[in-house]
Amino acid sequence: MATYFFGSPVDVDIRLEGEDERKQVEVKLERDRRESSPVYFDGESVVGQAAIRVRDGKKLVHDGIKVEFVGSIELFYDRGNHYEFLSLSQELAAPGEMRQAQTFDFHFKNVEKQFESYQGINVKLRYVIRVTVSRRLADVVKEREIWVHSYRMPPDSNNSIKMEVGIEDCLHIEFEYNKSKYHLKDVIVGKIYFLLVRIKIKHMELSIIRRETTGAPPNQYNESETITKFEIMDGAPVRGETIPIRLFLGGFELTPTFRDVNKKFSTRYYLNLVLIDEENRRYFKQQEITIFRIPEN
Repeated sequence: MATYFFGSPVDVDIRLEGEDERKQVEVKLERDRRESSPVYFDGESVVGQAAIRVRDGKKLVHDGIKVEFVGSIELFYDRGNHYEFLSLSQELAAPGEMRQAQTFDFHFKNVEKQFESYQGINVKLRYVIRVTVSRRLADVVKEREIWVHSYRMPPDSNNSIKMEVGIEDCLHIEFEYNKSKYHLKDVIVGKIYFLLVRIKIKHMELSIIRRETTGAPPNQYNESETITKFEIMDGAPVRGETIPIRLFLGGFELTPTFRDVNKKFSTRYYLNLVLIDEENRRYFKQQEITIFRIPEN
């Protein structure tokens, strides 16, 4: 693990117990850098050590050393404001002096982590272990991020989606998806029925759109991104034609659906069906789906 150097006579290194055995998630940092973070779950303890080393044989006089476990939501358009929904703190050392390396144990027991970690376009929900060495001139602070996943039980009811799209006397289609709620590794299975076709359709495509909503009116921001888009039909169908849909979700970077997390943001997913005719006119129908996480085998 890398150790970071500060403009001070001390290095701080945070080690987490059993982290090598945990699943890792690659977290995007600034300037296209990535860092691996271990995955934790709600109710799990977070245990580790803070290793503090005095460099060059210098004496370190400090006003106390503490470790915190913090959960926060950062809204990128509201820079400087981090909304903390979780803040736990433990004292590691009382004010004093250090002349040699010391290691301090910390143990945050059975921590409630009510929200899943998330990194989006305008928002980031993160959990960090933060060690602070308080000093008269400038504190030395080191952070280590962990990633939190939340499992949900499969829903009891999971109805299929059936909808119609029509342009009077020109086009009438019905489409059906097998479910309205999908887990992250699921398969979307569906069919499209052409009941009336009097326009010349060039092709048809299906896309998954993620819509992130942050803030609250009047300062509410919506950002949509297309996760995937693929052509499901090329050429003009005839009446009575049926087009099958089969979309495997496991290959895409999806998150669960989030609704009004701590009254700060939501992330929703939509299936977007688009027909393009020979004059490049577009006809589309959008349907929200719910995505959830279940334990992996």
